[in-house]
Amino acid sequence: MTNLLNDMEHDFQAVPAPVEVHVAMLVFPGFTLLDLVGPQTTLSFHTTVHLVAKTLEPVASDSGIKLVPTCTFADCPQNVDVLFVPGGFGTADAMEDEETIAFLRDRGARARFVTSVCTGSLIQAAAGLLEGYEATTYWAHLDILRVLGAKPIAKRVVMDRGRISGGGVTAGIDFGLSLLAELRGDLTARTMQLLMEYDPAPPFDCGNPEDAGPEVAAQAKAALGDAVDLARAAAYRIRAKAIAD
Repeated sequence: MTNLLNDMEHDFQAVPAPVEVHVAMLVFPGFTLLDLVGPQTTLSFHTTVHLVAKTLEPVASDSGIKLVPTCTFADCPQNVDVLFVPGGFGTADAMEDEETIAFLRDRGARARFVTSVCTGSLIQAAAGLLEGYEATTYWAHLDILRVLGAKPIAKRVVMDRGRISGGGVTAGIDFGLSLLAELRGDLTARTMQLLMEYDPAPPFDCGNPEDAGPEVAAQAKAALGDAVDLARAAAYRIRAKAIAD
């Protein structure tokens, strides 16, 4: 028995440990919690995740729940494998926040994957990281991507070279599994999907505007308030400034 245990230990040690992968996930005031938590849950067992904000003070999501960052813009590793940005009702402000944009431009220039969920792609586009790339975002904001130089695609997950974007909110899990497959292989991603028991069977067939119908779509647009208009106005200001410069 002792020899068998020694052989098993030797075989285990002979298997190389996976290369460490660092993921920087932006946290900003008014972010949508599920945009971030879905991918974070999917990736956290297989990567080192850094929750990054301007300071280490708790950051309130758009639903009121606060998240405590693990590092600041200054303390975040200079070279990360994945740069991730969630969306949320605070998107328009983040698009024009100079510190946030500077951080994204710096880390995004070296990241292997520049990624987002929901309107996080608008923030990345505002930083110039999606120029000429296909990308997706929340259904109500899709056209705004074009203003910022990206190529909008209405899909759950869009991959274009080193850019991976997910649609709105719940698409974060689909996005996370797709990214995990790129980082650790299909077997790891499939195993993680089972561990999370991700087997969606929604009670209603209305997860996109076409299936929802005009009445539900109208109510959803009303619930968004001025969020879409604010993001679109920010996008046009950013484009105008870029042209002027």
